[in-house]
Amino acid sequence: MTLGIVVSLFGLGTALVLLFTLAIYAVPIFVGLTVGMWAFETGAGVIGAALVGLVAGVVALFAAQLLFASVRSLALRAVIALLFAAPAVVAGYHAVLGISALLVPSEAWRHVFAAIGGLAVGVSAAVQLAAFAGAGAQPRQVTVVPPDAEFTEGAGPHQPRLPSPSTARLPAPSSGSRG
Repeated sequence: MTLGIVVSLFGLGTALVLLFTLAIYAVPIFVGLTVGMWAFETGAGVIGAALVGLVAGVVALFAAQLLFASVRSLALRAVIALLFAAPAVVAGYHAVLGISALLVPSEAWRHVFAAIGGLAVGVSAAVQLAAFAGAGAQPRQVTVVPPDAEFTEGAGPHQPRLPSPSTARLPAPSSGSRG
């Protein structure tokens, strides 16, 4: 009996970890399934529909990441993140509702746990989108400027490049009293 409970909890934990990890793929999967079903209904066949759906899902994911990374407006970024997080919230809500039916007898508490779980999965999807988009972002351009002549006077290949004493300037002491 105890082993069954431990195995069940391990399985539920694994399902929740997968849910959090795969939350960002809710929209691309939806796009891929929708386009694949459309392709099948228009006569592409099973293999053609699967390929078209797979390509559409991958394009949707990368387009969202590229758009999120290139947009600088926080309002537009929030809208893009919301578009990805909303389906993840719904999927997370229903997944946690189904899992909690195994462990929680009260219907009201199941919905409370499902709402909390759905919100957590949605936040996870938004954070993953931001992380994926940030990982592919281009670094800022750095301009390399040659050192000033005053810092290189008399410096050989093995000597440190410090300002010469003739060009070093210290602030003049103030002669007035502060009051």
